[in-house]
Amino acid sequence: MLTVDDYGAIRRARRDGMSIRQIARTFHHTRRKIRQVLAQSEPQPYTRVQERPAPVLGPFVTLVDQILADDEHAPPKQRHTAMQVFRRLRDEHGYPGCYGQVRRYLRRHQARHQETFIPLGHLPGRRLEADFGHIHVDFADGRRPVPFLVTTWAYSNAPFVLALPFERTEAILEGMVAAFESFGSVPREVWWDNPRTVAALILQGRERRPHPRYAALASHYLFEPRFCMPARGNEKPDAESTVKAMQRRFATPVPRAADLEELNTFLHDRCMAERARTVHSLFGPFEIAARFAEDRAAAAPLPAHRFDPCVIHPAVVVDKYQTVAYDTNRYSVPRPFAFQMVTVKGYVDRVVIVAHGQPIARHERSQARHTMVLDPLHYLATLGRKPGALDCAPVFRDWDLPACFADFRVELEGHHGALAGSRRFARVLQLLGERPLTRVRQAVESCSREHLFSAEAVIQRTRSLAVIEDATRGGMPTASRATPAAQVRVPPPDLSCFNQLLGGPAAEDPMSVSFA
Repeated sequence: MLTVDDYGAIRRARRDGMSIRQIARTFHHTRRKIRQVLAQSEPQPYTRVQERPAPVLGPFVTLVDQILADDEHAPPKQRHTAMQVFRRLRDEHGYPGCYGQVRRYLRRHQARHQETFIPLGHLPGRRLEADFGHIHVDFADGRRPVPFLVTTWAYSNAPFVLALPFERTEAILEGMVAAFESFGSVPREVWWDNPRTVAALILQGRERRPHPRYAALASHYLFEPRFCMPARGNEKPDAESTVKAMQRRFATPVPRAADLEELNTFLHDRCMAERARTVHSLFGPFEIAARFAEDRAAAAPLPAHRFDPCVIHPAVVVDKYQTVAYDTNRYSVPRPFAFQMVTVKGYVDRVVIVAHGQPIARHERSQARHTMVLDPLHYLATLGRKPGALDCAPVFRDWDLPACFADFRVELEGHHGALAGSRRFARVLQLLGERPLTRVRQAVESCSREHLFSAEAVIQRTRSLAVIEDATRGGMPTASRATPAAQVRVPPPDLSCFNQLLGGPAAEDPMSVSFA
């Protein structure tokens, strides 16, 4: 086969005046070949004008095409491989050829039907993409996986990353609110995959029924909730690439942190440093910070007040143990709300119980399952009738109180007996539902030093400390804040009702006087 150098030598020989016969003799080619070389400046690659079917596979091509057409409606994991097509042709239709011909034909078929894409360029301030990823982090108790939420602007690629304890709806709400506050603006639309914590129901096409709380988030911040087609994560490539960057660059080597708060501080610093990076896109290089400024200018501002990032469970009944159920755990409420309907609000880090529009209990959210989170203060009213629960109920047995309380209980039981002493100690603990722990502790310590081992002494000393504290702060004691006597108007008593009760005539009492 002649090379481009051979072509150049033959054409230069013709230029120098050699005849075609002489050139053919010199280069050992036919005159026909020499004329062909002189007609072209360089050798042309061989191309087949028409595809020639395999001589043996040719009669079976229609069968193969029918198998491939049927595969388009079959589940992805139940479609034919090249080997399975070969076996069916051989066993069912008597195909005498080899597997290689079938494999080459399927390869050409896949190339003709392979998906292609159009380069996209989104407008500033319009599109934000969100996704979840996972990394491993070294904490004080060892290495464990941590989920993180990624939000990325499609125009500027400016990221925001937040590590969260889980991937439930309340975590998504917390992460989205934190992202909007970090960006200082709100996009026109937010794109997600189809997690059930965001898209509660997948309908036809791109129609979705969002989770009610996510729909409330979208209504509060006025963005359009958008979703990718199922199994089409490539429709939000910026979020996908940020997840990989987070795993490969942000979290390599494996980061060390004391808790999630320290980890999020590290991630925030990395996101801020990322804005100084230059990105090389299909449309040319650009700096993230410059484009992010355009994103913020074109996006909507934050609303006047913050969205409440919680999942709301209304109409939850308080049981006889003064607890309500939330996420497989039970949380306590005060005694006055037993057997009533309350609302439970679940946040990422806490659980708030609301009744009549006011919060009645707050608990740190437990990450365990099937546990009880109880506040001892909620059971003090019941403790007065059941003092035996001091030793039998874990809520009191595990209560971390200052040591002076345990010592005071021992003295009470020593002076009054076990049962009577427990009852008196229960009255002392009930003060904690009304007064701060520091004040009650001062009263207990003061009574212990003076050997006043009675609940009444502690109660009176606690009230005295409250009066002294008010006076020290410049306020007036509670008893001295009454209205002056000169301003009091006492209405005259009407004793006619008593006369009616005794059967006498209703007459005005001559003793009625006015103190006005």
